[in-house]
Amino acid sequence: MADPAGTGESFAVDTGEAVIAGSRSGSGPGVLLLHGFPETRLMWREVGSRLAASYSVVTADLRGYGDSSTPASTADHAPYSKRALAEDMARVMAHLGFDHFAVVGHDRGGRVAYRLAIDHPEGVTSLAVLDVLPVGEVWRRADDRLMLGYWPWSLLAQPEPLPERLIAADPEALIDHALGPDWGTPASAFDDDARTAYASSLRDPARVHAICEEYRAAAGIDREHDVADRSAGRRVRCPVLVLWGADGPLDQWYSDDGGPLGIWREWADNVSGSAVPGGHFFPEADPAGTADRLTSFLAATPSPG
Repeated sequence: MADPAGTGESFAVDTGEAVIAGSRSGSGPGVLLLHGFPETRLMWREVGSRLAASYSVVTADLRGYGDSSTPASTADHAPYSKRALAEDMARVMAHLGFDHFAVVGHDRGGRVAYRLAIDHPEGVTSLAVLDVLPVGEVWRRADDRLMLGYWPWSLLAQPEPLPERLIAADPEALIDHALGPDWGTPASAFDDDARTAYASSLRDPARVHAICEEYRAAAGIDREHDVADRSAGRRVRCPVLVLWGADGPLDQWYSDDGGPLGIWREWADNVSGSAVPGGHFFPEADPAGTADRLTSFLAATPSPG
């Protein structure tokens, strides 16, 4: 059936632990696009349509987000770890017939994307991470700028039910703030339909709880997985493209570490990228420019399949 986001044919894949909703369009090598908070796969509606001219584009809602299911969590939040979310996506791509594929992730989706590349190196041919650093690297450098500038990291990781109740009280207020000018993206990047769609997910208590569980996992088990990888010398094997918002936090906070490229080069051997205009949500602020950058990168790293 037609996908309501207008990005192709929709699907629902049972991964054994969750049912992942998504869409597929175009033809050619596979490219998986993963969204962040507080969005859904709808964020890729314009970027995906451009990439579909040359690629088989798969967009998917992370478990707990959008139209995907909200499986029960556990005390250690492992069902919402980046490892669990990445395993969902590996199974989705296998179900769709992709033995090899590229993965592009923004925000939370970027962290699922690099976990997918580390845990499934045989399948991921190239990785693009948009306005993110690895979870463990963010926490290792956490300071007042992170706590105040990116409040979801600390607020949504608090024990339940505090953040769940705060979000449920006024979902629109969260959307207005998250998509507002504080993160550098112009309001014009989000039309009313997108804002309404993103807010509607936050009216579902099960979905809000799942999103908070994913942030709790980032504060705990995800950090443990990152530390274990670094200790064992596990790295991203495929080429990596890093894009981040010009004049934003990643552009300003980490100069002593060589900026985002310097940090990602601690995790991968083949890293390139640059700052781009449009703030944190630049894929929606400048979909044409984002698609052009991704197309150039993907064309230089063809799939072996």
